[in-house]
Amino acid sequence: MRMDIHNADVPVLCRACEARHRGICGALDAPELLRLGRTSSRHEYGAGTTLVAAGERPEHCSNILSGVVKLSKLLPDGRQQVVELQFAPDFLGRPFGDESDVLVEAATDVRLCSFPLDMLQTMMAGSAAFETRMHRQALRQLDDARDWMMTLGRKNAAEKVASFLLMLSRHVRPQQEGYSTSFALPMGRSDIADFLGLTTETVSRQLTRLRKDGAIAIERTRHVEVLDLDELKEVAAGGT
Repeated sequence: MRMDIHNADVPVLCRACEARHRGICGALDAPELLRLGRTSSRHEYGAGTTLVAAGERPEHCSNILSGVVKLSKLLPDGRQQVVELQFAPDFLGRPFGDESDVLVEAATDVRLCSFPLDMLQTMMAGSAAFETRMHRQALRQLDDARDWMMTLGRKNAAEKVASFLLMLSRHVRPQQEGYSTSFALPMGRSDIADFLGLTTETVSRQLTRLRKDGAIAIERTRHVEVLDLDELKEVAAGGT
């Protein structure tokens, strides 16, 4: 019988952890959590902090507990492309990877729960449920990447910006089901433009259009209030 997160045998830090059930640790029972918890450590990083440099071989993988992490690809001439955003309770890292092929940065203030790579590999070898959870996480990220490729390849500017806002609305508060109607943009206009394959001016123009149409309100430059979720979904789907 699986142990509940409130059971006294579960490590204290794990009992109220947002990643406990929805993240990779949800596949572990109390003794396994205790074993992993002995080697785990929690960290907080400010926005803009480099978490893993491109070409670096990280020694740890992490659960994202809160905040948004930005992954970027770098070209030899210094150009940069934001290729992915990760949210709580996403898993950050590749247990069997070598050097990181992306630059990993904190897009916002973030909290991470980190584990040594060798411990994760040992846990995967000894727990079929944990290994399956890791595989499912990887497949979900692959599905998300394919969906985003469709957004970038086939949608126009208005649809891209609306899709981006819906993605944030879905993920910025992991403890909340469905869509959040209030959140902060994790990046400035230039990084959003980079992520969407648009110009900064186009991103600003589309945000202004959504605001004028009554779909959203923007306060203090980055704080977004979704006023009409149906309208935002319709724009993202190409309905207007």
